[in-house]
Amino acid sequence: MFIKSAKYVGSYVKLQDSPKNRPEFAFIGRSNVGKSSLINMLLDKKKLAKTSNTPGKTQTMNYFDVNEQWYLVDLPGYGYAKVSKTARVKWEKMIRNYLFRSKQLIYVFQLIDIRVPPQSADIEFINWMGESRIPFIIVFTKADKIKEGAKEKNVNIFKEKLGETWEELPPIYITSSSTKEGREGLLKRIETAYAEFSEGV
Repeated sequence: MFIKSAKYVGSYVKLQDSPKNRPEFAFIGRSNVGKSSLINMLLDKKKLAKTSNTPGKTQTMNYFDVNEQWYLVDLPGYGYAKVSKTARVKWEKMIRNYLFRSKQLIYVFQLIDIRVPPQSADIEFINWMGESRIPFIIVFTKADKIKEGAKEKNVNIFKEKLGETWEELPPIYITSSSTKEGREGLLKRIETAYAEFSEGV
């Protein structure tokens, strides 16, 4: 898939207020997983999604129009963030409402920091999506910040952890916002899913 255009549409806290005329691909992960950087790399726009070193920067559902064909939806991070418990509960409710009720959602891209061991927040969220039958793909981030040999090792550890509850694992990609590793594969996945969705409409 060639990215011809990508632009910010708007930020929303209520699903009913968001755009509803195109298929959607949502991105989510623990706070500070590198979500905004990955989105910018994927869409080839350096400052489209705002990046920050402060966990919890994304607090709304941010919609980006891509190629005037589909929306990339940047969801708030979960897990640790320097915000109040009330705010975290509010985000969780907003996220789950979106994932359950969005009729245009095709895939959720679940971002995982490849450098760290399996985190309970990630495993729990993945298991919840599986139980809820929400289609998702696992995307490891920050591959450039770890030695080559450690990549496979850490991914395998994560697979083994998931294997405790999953018979068949979801698709997995390894990415780097700096080197653009994984970009072609992710865009191909989106292109294929978009085509299948369009044919079914």
